[in-house]
Formats: sequence, C-alpha cells, structure tokens
Amino acid sequence: MSRFFATGSDSESETSSEEEQVQRAPAAAFTFSDDEEDTKRVVRSAKEKRYEEITNAIKLIRNQKKIKDINSVLSTFEDLVKAYNKASSVISKEENGKTPNFYLRCLVELDDFIKEVWEDKEGRKSMSKINSRALSSFRQKLRKYNKDFEKEIEAFRENPPKDDDDEEEEKVDEVNSDDEDDDENQISDFKKQELVPDISKFKKGTDVDGSDSDSDWGSSSEDESSNSSDDDKPHAADYFRKTQKDGDDEQKQVKKEHRKDRKEKDRKKKREEDDGEGEWETVKGGVAIPSEKPKMFAKDAEINTASVLKKLNEIIAARGKKRTDRREKIELLHELQAIAENHNLNAALIKIKFCIVSSIFDYNPKVSDAMKPEYWSKILERIYEMLTLLLSTNDIVLAKSIPEDEEEYEKSPFKLHGCVLTLAERLDEEFIKLLKECDPHSNEYVERLKDENQVCTIIDKVEEYLERQGTPSELCRIYIRKIEHLYYKFDPTVLKQKDDEIPADALTSVKVMDKMCKYIYSHDETDRLRTRAILSHIYHHSIHDNWFKARDLFLMSHLQENIHHSDPATQILYNRAVAHLGLCAFRHANIKDAHNCLLDLMMTGKVKELLAQGLMPQRQHERSKEQEKIEKQRQMPFHMHINLEVLECVYLVSAMLIEIPYMAAHEFDARRRMISKTYYQQLRSSEQSLVGPPESMREHVVAASKAMRNGNWAVCNNFIINEKMNGKVWDLFYQADKVRAMLTKLIKEEALRTYLFTYSHVYDSISMPTLALMFELERATVHSIISKMIINEELMASLDEPSETVVMHRSEPKSFTILGFAAHRQRNFRNQGNFRERNNFNRQDWGGRQRRDRNRNNDEARNNY
Repeated sequence: MSRFFATGSDSESETSSEEEQVQRAPAAAFTFSDDEEDTKRVVRSAKEKRYEEITNAIKLIRNQKKIKDINSVLSTFEDLVKAYNKASSVISKEENGKTPNFYLRCLVELDDFIKEVWEDKEGRKSMSKINSRALSSFRQKLRKYNKDFEKEIEAFRENPPKDDDDEEEEKVDEVNSDDEDDDENQISDFKKQELVPDISKFKKGTDVDGSDSDSDWGSSSEDESSNSSDDDKPHAADYFRKTQKDGDDEQKQVKKEHRKDRKEKDRKKKREEDDGEGEWETVKGGVAIPSEKPKMFAKDAEINTASVLKKLNEIIAARGKKRTDRREKIELLHELQAIAENHNLNAALIKIKFCIVSSIFDYNPKVSDAMKPEYWSKILERIYEMLTLLLSTNDIVLAKSIPEDEEEYEKSPFKLHGCVLTLAERLDEEFIKLLKECDPHSNEYVERLKDENQVCTIIDKVEEYLERQGTPSELCRIYIRKIEHLYYKFDPTVLKQKDDEIPADALTSVKVMDKMCKYIYSHDETDRLRTRAILSHIYHHSIHDNWFKARDLFLMSHLQENIHHSDPATQILYNRAVAHLGLCAFRHANIKDAHNCLLDLMMTGKVKELLAQGLMPQRQHERSKEQEKIEKQRQMPFHMHINLEVLECVYLVSAMLIEIPYMAAHEFDARRRMISKTYYQQLRSSEQSLVGPPESMREHVVAASKAMRNGNWAVCNNFIINEKMNGKVWDLFYQADKVRAMLTKLIKEEALRTYLFTYSHVYDSISMPTLALMFELERATVHSIISKMIINEELMASLDEPSETVVMHRSEPKSFTILGFAAHRQRNFRNQGNFRERNNFNRQDWGGRQRRDRNRNNDEARNNY
C-alpha cells in the first residue's frame, strides 16, 4: 500500500516529511498535468489522421483548381480516393452508411470544374501538353468514380446542405475534442486523487499550520470500515470523483465554449487578413490583373489635351515590352477615353480611339490565328465610333503622311498621324480569318456572316473620308476592298433591268462595279490591283449573263498569257473568274467556249485546290506541314465557294455534245484526236459487262452519251434532265427553266448530227420533214444543220430543195472486213481525184513490182532492188 494511505504510527520526522510531500503535492500535480495535457494534444488517433488526410487533400485540390494545374489535381484526387477508402469504415459508422457532405461537395466541384475546362476550347488550345493529357484521363476517371455516388450527387445538387463549408473541419474538431475530453478526464481524475488529503484535512478541521485537532485522518473508524468492506462502499478517489461530476461537466462545457470562441476568432482573423490582402485574382498569361484600376489623374490635376496625351504616351510606351498586360492596357485606354469624352477633347479622343483599335489588334499574340469574338465586337464598335467622329468634323486630318513630331492638337485644323485605310484592311482580313475558323455548316458561321454588313459600312465610311481627304492610290486600295465584298454576289435587278422590268437608270451592282473598276484601271500605279479589278469585273459580268462583255474584257486583258507570274491569291481569283466565264458561256449555248474555259481546270483533277475550296486528302503526303498551313490560309470562305458538282456536270455535258458527234464522224480515222481526256476516262470506266441504272451525276452523263451515240435523243434527254439531276444541278441556276429548254434543244441538234454521221451510208436519200419529226425540230433548223454539215465537208450529200430531201453520195453499205475497208479507201481516193495515192495503193503487190523491174531492163533499178 502507498504511504499516502498509511496509519498514524510513524515518527515525527516521517510525519513532517509526509506533510511536506502533501503540501508540495498540489503544485506538483498541477505542473505535471499541464505538461501532460500539452504533450498529449500532439498525439492523434487513427480516426483523426484519416480525417486530416482527407481535408488536406480537399484543400490542396481547391488551391490547384485556382491555378488550373490539371496534372496536380489528378494526382491529388488519387490520394484523396485512397485516404477516403482507408477511412471508409469509420465514416460509414458515423454517417450511418452515407457519404459525408463535404466529400460529395468536393466531387461535385471537381465535376463542374472539369466540365468548365473541357468546354473552354480556347483555353484548352493554350494548355500545356501535360495538362491536356491529364485533362482527358482525369475526365474519364472522375466519370467512372462518380457512378458509385450518382444518386447521392444528384440529391446533393438538388438540395445542397446549407452552412456546410467547414464540415470537414468540424469532423476533425469533433475528433480532437473527444480525445481532449478523454485526456482531461484522466487528468482531472489524477488531480482529484492527489487533492484528496488536502480536502479531507479541511473537512476534518485541520489547522492551517498542519497540526491535527483530532487523531490522524488515516486511522478513523470510517476508513477502517471502508477498507474492510470495499464491495459495499466506493473507493475514496471514486467518492470524490462522483461528488464532483457535475462540476466536471460544467468544466467541459466551458472548455468547449472556449474552443468554439477560439475557432471563431481564428476564422474572423483569417477573413480580416484575406480582406486586407485581397481576394483571389484571375491570372492570364502569367500576369495578375489588378482588381483596382490605377488612378489616371490626381483630384486637383488640370485635365487638358496636353495632360491626356502625356498619359496616353505613358500607356503606349509599354507596348511590346516583356510582361506587359495587354488587357490592362486596353482597360486603361478605355478609361482615358472616358476622361477625354467628358472634357470634349475631340482631337485627343480620336488619337485615343486609334490607339485602342491598335491595342485590340495587338492583343492577339498569333497573327495567323483569328481574333476572339468578344474583342471582334469591341473593335467594330471602336472603329465605327472613330470614323463617325472623323466624318462629323472637318477640322481633323488623320493621315499617314503627317509625322508624329508634327502633330497638331491645339489649333484648327488638327493634324494627327495615322491611317484609317490600314485599319479597314486589317479589319477585313480579321473578318475572313473569323469565317475560316467557324464550322461552315453551323449557326455560328451564319451569325458571324451577319457582321459583313458592319464591315461593309466601315469600308463605306473610309471611302467617304478618303474621297474627301485621300489620295488616288488610297482610293484604289479602298475600292478593291469594296469590290472584293461585291464581285461574287448575284443581283437579280440586273436581269430584271435587261427584261425592262425596272427602269434603265436604276442603280445596280454592275454599275457600281463598273465605276470602281474603271477608276482603278486609270489611276492604279501597280499591276496587282488592276489585275484583280479586271478579274473581279469579269466574274461579276459572268454571273449576270453579260457574256460578250465578260469575254471581250478577258481577251483584251491578255491575262491568260502572264497570269502565272502573279501571286497565288490572284491566280485563285483568275481560276474562279474562268470557271464562271465557262458557266456563262454554257447558259448562252456556246458549248465550245464553255468547254474550252473549263478544260484547263477539270483536266488537272485538282479543281478544289485550284479554286481554294479545300485540300485533296490523297495529296497530303506531298506537302509539308508548313505548306499545308499556308494553303489553308489561302482558302476561300464557304459562302464564296463555287459548286464543284455543277461545274463538273457542265463540263461533262459540254464534252458530250462535242465528242459524240466527232466520234461518229471519225469512227474509222486512225488519227482521231482526243478532245476531252477526263470525259474519255468516264466513258472507259463505264465499259463493264454489268451496268446498273445510273445513280451519280457522272453515271447519268455516261448513260446519256451512249443514248446519243445511237441517235436516241429522247433517252439522252431523260438521263440529263430528270428529278435527281434537277435537284443536284439544274435547279441551282437562275431561271433554271430557260437553261433546261436550251439544253434540250442542244441535245436534239447534236443527236441529229450524230444520227447522220452514223447512218448516212445506209440511205440513198433522207427526207428533211421526216428528220424534223424524228427529232422534234423545226424544218428550218434541220435545213440549217444539214447545210452546215455539207459546207464543212462533214457530210457527203446534196440538198434537193423541191422535194426537201438529202441525197447521199455514199449509198453502198460499208463492209467492216479488211477487203471491204480497202475497197472503201480506194473509192474515196477515186472520188477525191487523188490518182497518185490510188496508184501507190495498186502497187502494193510485190510480185508485180519485180516483173516491171525486169521488163524495163533498167540496171540501176535492178541493182537498187
């Protein structure tokens, strides 16, 4: 038994030592308990460690999300899942099998974060390769992992719990508080055990100096009875612990309240620190955008043109420097613009607007990439405002010829250095880039194409300003920009004006084009603008069926002789003009001209590339990446494309109308030339044993060619003009019924010529009324066709006018044997009067030649033989 519970039979020295120990006991106990409390708070249970791992991982993920470090978020998420799996047994017991809200909140935040980053296409382009790879893998892993919590996440999204931001911290605090309570209970028990002697002495009437008024406290009868019967009465330490239980509960409650107050103070202090340091800032391009804009001028500063221009020069001086925030620079210029507007500083205001436009152009780091849509709308507004202000006053002159050191802002007229023409040209180029970036089959392309009206309005304003203060060369440059937005557009009022449906003096696009192009022809100092103006003029005439004007302009320009020396953009424009010139010739029934225009384009097999409407996939291995990038930049926007199927169909039909009669006329001619190589390839590809009904456009033309070869015009016409071909080709023409009627007439005429070439040898004479009935043509038309054939020596016949018959000169049927072919050739020689050729033909017998040589007795001839 410890000496603490000993009886009073010891000596005085022992008693004094015991009293000293008892007197020192409270201080020693309190000192020991404080140290013990401090050391035990560092020791954590396994449950506390699990919660701390989870909360630390969640906090780390939130910090990594703010800087968009996807790779680090992925690795931290994997650690979070491992920590949650380890603590799942503890969590499931405490949450009754449910996933805690703070964990669900983290999963929901991650899901939203990944969706936001994935949908931001522009942000993904600028993302590093490591983060882009991590993004795709993290997206898949998160989707797969969230399937296990799908119902809980849906319930959380529908009804998110309130005031649950610090739930994970409360979990850790609860764990800490439980452990602290256990420690405090042990410490309080220890204190109570040590404090028992003092309390008993005071209760027994012990003096302050330590002397006993009664017998020793350890030898009382009550203690003896308690020692003798431990089962009946509690232990002395237990007795005092029971009596002070209520006090301990109150002490615990007070400590909890103190702990909550301390947490509240810590949180409040943290909020104050955050407020002092500022909130999280968006970082772009490695530079933080300040939340508060710096002040332009002091409160008492005088704001005039000089001070505003000085501030403007300070802002512009940062242009091109390293780590310059371009967005902040644009915002500062906008703020300076507002100050200039408030003080009516018009000259400085135009200079500021000019600098804003230049800064927006500079915001895009890559010249080859398109501008962002939000900055595109801003730049349209700024340029429009600047031009409106320029046109509203005559006191301001903005020209490139004015040096910067000679600018005048004080006296009228104000002189500023700048060039609105350059801004208009750059704006037009950015508009083309935006159209190329969009998917041509989406609504985005249509919405972006609506901005063309604003671009054309800005070009008109620049034209108005340059007509007032510009030079002829600048006017030529702005005219060519306006022409490039006009030359490919069809104006139906032009054809209505031809049919006298509208007055002749009405303004049409043809007249506007004629005015601007003629100005460029007479004032342009460079060949490039003149060449592009001529080609655009030819294109515009062609789409409005001005065939003779377009043809004459094309022939007089002699562009076909030196176009290969031009730049690629001009060569593309040349190909486009020639293509529409061929279509115009076809609509005017000039089949040979249409075929000649389209021949050079179609025979190459690279029509799409020549017209800058795409790249052939089979030729990609022939180009490097740099060449492919350059060719993509040259592509035409989708709304300016020419329908390639219409172009090919017109070419093949023109080739059919030329080739089939020629093949019938020169069937036995060994020196027959090939007019259209592409058309022959289509015919050869169809020479198969089993040929089904035609489906594609090419198959329809091939089937029509076979029908025309037999002289069957009706079948040929049905293959060319039907519902499928109308939908693909003919309905796309303006006034499609006229085109179909013209095409039917051409098919009848060429079928008649083919029939006469093929079957003339089996007739002695043919009645022209019969031919007119067979091919549903007028007699005058049949007479004209046969007369031309006879004059051109294509048909060996003569006309009998009274009987309206065609008398054939080659009436005997042709034999296709070798001897028949020889007799046919000899007869042709006799009819043509070529006796020399006939004699050579008769001397083909070698035996007869030898006999003639022997009879002549010509030694020289014999030796030669």
